Amino acid sequence: MAALLPGVAVTVLAQVRETQRLAACRSVLEAIARMPEGIPRDLLHKAECVAVVPGVKKLALGVGGRYGKGAVTCRKDGGRGPWGPPAMIEMGGPSVGLQIGGQSADYVFLIMNPKGIDHLLRSKFTLGADASVAAGPKGRSAEAATDLQLHAEILTYSRSRGLFAGVSLEGAVVKQDRSANEQVYGERVEARDLLLEADRRVPAAARELVDLLRELSPPGQDR
Repeated sequence: MAALLPGVAVTVLAQVRETQRLAACRSVLEAIARMPEGIPRDLLHKAECVAVVPGVKKLALGVGGRYGKGAVTCRKDGGRGPWGPPAMIEMGGPSVGLQIGGQSADYVFLIMNPKGIDHLLRSKFTLGADASVAAGPKGRSAEAATDLQLHAEILTYSRSRGLFAGVSLEGAVVKQDRSANEQVYGERVEARDLLLEADRRVPAAARELVDLLRELSPPGQDR
């Protein structure tokens, strides 16, 4: 029994880490949503899924790489229902946007249509290559959105050092974090099951994140 204790401790620490990740996702999304010039609420109502990747670190000075972990949640019932349980994700790729030196940045993705969801169900995909991506408009209304923004599968935003803007993340790679999903749900589970199954419950660790989205964009909003 004693030999099992180190393994149990590692599992508990991993679960705590993923709970903290989900809490950070909620904190970032709430801060951005409350900004007067944040993500347009009518655009959020149109989104099929929302992904948040907090604290993405730049790996090198100048032209380098970046790496971060986050979560994505989608509306149930073909985009008409409530926000469902999140799937955990990882993001990597070339450094662009607002990062300077070794500072970190928070990213939010709005997945705008079923094609965008299809990409989330893959093991990994590249923004700009596999999925069309554009810097998202900001402000109280999406009326100023360009045709490129309106037709993109994914709209992306960045916050760094208090600055918030739409930013193109072409070249960034997003992939499933299966290990983290297992820690959150206590079993091996695929993103497809989490994002598409209607009867899967939101785990306690993710409840505050999902509740926030249900507050910001409840079911029945004009889409």
